[in-house]
Amino acid sequence: MKILVACEYSGRVRDAFLQRGHDAMSCDLLPTDVPGPHYEGDVRDILGDGWDLMVAHPPCQFLCSSGLHWNKRRPERAALTEEALEFVRLLLDAPIPRIALENPIGCISTRIRKPDQIIQPWMFGEDASKATCLWLKNLPLLQPENELPGGRKARRANQTASGQNKLSPSPDRWKIRSLTYRGIAEAMANQFGAL
Repeated sequence: MKILVACEYSGRVRDAFLQRGHDAMSCDLLPTDVPGPHYEGDVRDILGDGWDLMVAHPPCQFLCSSGLHWNKRRPERAALTEEALEFVRLLLDAPIPRIALENPIGCISTRIRKPDQIIQPWMFGEDASKATCLWLKNLPLLQPENELPGGRKARRANQTASGQNKLSPSPDRWKIRSLTYRGIAEAMANQFGAL
């Protein structure tokens, strides 16, 4: 299949599909972290290039629940949320037969539509907790692979005793937090790539 991985600089999802023989390319405004097929630029430039599948990771800064409370205190943020929602709509309506769009829990669920599925990294062999929503078009639900014991009740390696993310503030915290877990990337390539 010809696969576009939109808004991905890490190459993790792209490389998982490449390893299974697909023609995959990542796209982001940032350069790719690892060598491989990558379009550095606006995904809107290439949405109509005949893709069979798109996995999209739109930036969550103005969409996720953890930051939406700022919109009332800083009105300029509310306008940025509206722009981010328009971008999500554009991606979901792209002329691509199969689409998976992922984002944390946030306003996409209330302003566009509820997600088809909410997954966790521990469902895919990763010792981490991070609820991730999936909006799917012509794709099945992602089935857990290598699920870790303990389910929701287990305290994961990326959590403090109170359950919060324990990653300390830093200039690149946003980049580290936005990485797709390898187990999820592998499951997407295994399952969506087998269609």
